[in-house]
Amino acid sequence: MLKNCKLFIFTNPVLILLSLSMVSCVPVISKHVVDQVKPNVTFKEVLHDPERFKDQIILVSGVIVESKNTQQGTLLTVSQRPMGFRGKPKDVDESDGRFLALDSRYLEVEIFTQGRSVTIAGEVVGKKVQPLGEIEYTYPFVHIKEIYLWPVEKKYNTYPYYYDHLWWQGYYLYY
Repeated sequence: MLKNCKLFIFTNPVLILLSLSMVSCVPVISKHVVDQVKPNVTFKEVLHDPERFKDQIILVSGVIVESKNTQQGTLLTVSQRPMGFRGKPKDVDESDGRFLALDSRYLEVEIFTQGRSVTIAGEVVGKKVQPLGEIEYTYPFVHIKEIYLWPVEKKYNTYPYYYDHLWWQGYYLYY
């Protein structure tokens, strides 16, 4: 009887698809940390008054602008982006601003490099004022509790009309 049950589970395509879809919806930040995040706090509010949200956990996504190793750990400068599915930063040209995120561990700056997308859950420590070009910029400063580095997506050029499938019939298109 047990043998038939195992066979049913592994051969039933509905169960296989259901299990795969459940795995694809797993959040990238652990439930324990996400439960500590205040859901109604937006990054824009934290940007305007970081001191008001001191010691609170926020969840924010963005694109790394700069990363450097310091005595305290790895410091990331991140340009915030709106969150999409599973917390992934959307590929849009909008941002509410930048923030500094410090991870007490050593992160390889050749991997956590400019242009990589990240989702960060961290505790707001306060603010830091640093030069940004010719101005002084007030960054919200976050101590990272958990970070997820999104894999690099390869982008392919697609053409609306691709005639290369005719080679197998012996037909070639000459322009």
